[in-house]
Amino acid sequence: MRNNLELYVHIPFCVKKCGYCDFLSFSCDEHTQGKYADALMREIKAYGARMKDYTVSTIYIGGGTPSWLDENKMSEILDTVYTSFQVSKEAEVSMECNPGTVTAAKLEQYRMAGINRLSIGLQSADNEELKILGRIHTFEQFVKTYELARNAGFSNINVDLINGIPYQTCDKFLRTLQKVVRLKPNHISAYSLIIEKGTPFYERYKSDALKQEAGMPTDVLPTEEEVCRIYKMTQEYLDKAGYIQYEISNFAQPGYECIHNIGYWTRENYLGLGLGAASLIENVRYANTADLYEYMKEPAKNRTADEISRKAQMEEFMFLGLRMKEGVTRERFFREFGIPIDGIYHAALEKLKAEGMLMIREGRIALSEKGADLSNYVLAQFLID
Repeated sequence: MRNNLELYVHIPFCVKKCGYCDFLSFSCDEHTQGKYADALMREIKAYGARMKDYTVSTIYIGGGTPSWLDENKMSEILDTVYTSFQVSKEAEVSMECNPGTVTAAKLEQYRMAGINRLSIGLQSADNEELKILGRIHTFEQFVKTYELARNAGFSNINVDLINGIPYQTCDKFLRTLQKVVRLKPNHISAYSLIIEKGTPFYERYKSDALKQEAGMPTDVLPTEEEVCRIYKMTQEYLDKAGYIQYEISNFAQPGYECIHNIGYWTRENYLGLGLGAASLIENVRYANTADLYEYMKEPAKNRTADEISRKAQMEEFMFLGLRMKEGVTRERFFREFGIPIDGIYHAALEKLKAEGMLMIREGRIALSEKGADLSNYVLAQFLID
């Protein structure tokens, strides 16, 4: 019996790095991009030869801005994946793109190469907020990109949004949601802005971020209370618009949940290809080098390995599984670990149930509405001493 495998392909190039971004991404000349793509294809071939017992169920091309790469190189990369791996005929094949980086011809080539799902990075429908974030596009350019994608035949499109932007209010984010929902994307990801160390935003807003975390009045960032209001409003508005919330930050029209991301949250095997890409194969975590020139020299060799302890596997099972609306099941926990979930987490489950943080019924354990609001507290209870 063949095992399922998800593929993540990293394209680290951007036109310009946004001030909040802590992903491994940077601007780069076309010659270096071409050399990187060639190295990536060598890595794909090497791992395809080693993983003949797996069937690829999903492919996700992320970045960076994958749509900034030459479309002929993107087609070559996907051709290499299809010839090197056994890819399911029903595979979900997603690619991230940014407004202003695609044309009708590019999108047509992507579709012909096998991409069947696009994730477009909008972040906000407010042009002033886009400037604050350092985005290279306007809302009007996003709409043009979205329409080009629909006209090219893409019937599965996600739109990425960020809330908690400096100076943002609940009403402002509602206007973004209203403008996006009018376009009827199949999926909406609405993430809260996190001020990450090492980013320009951290230097700019770290004092405000600490105040926000402590529940104190802030100067620029929305207060913790306002962030909660934005989240509640998002849930209610998207629910009325026909989107199902299937994970803390993800909403989909029925049948359009992101299969690739669900695989991450349920701890499926995934293989990361490209600069700095991470993998999880049979409970061993791998990571590629983040040094561009080391990677291009030996793309399938500079990789670290770290076996995940049984304790850490159980913690991950709970942390990731409880992010999803449907939660985790007793049956799956037993299948994964050979012990009833109560044998490990009886005290935590009883405590959280009594506090109204969990819904436990018919063998399923999920966050209640109260538990979702206090998810950091809830998940901390599943750390094993």
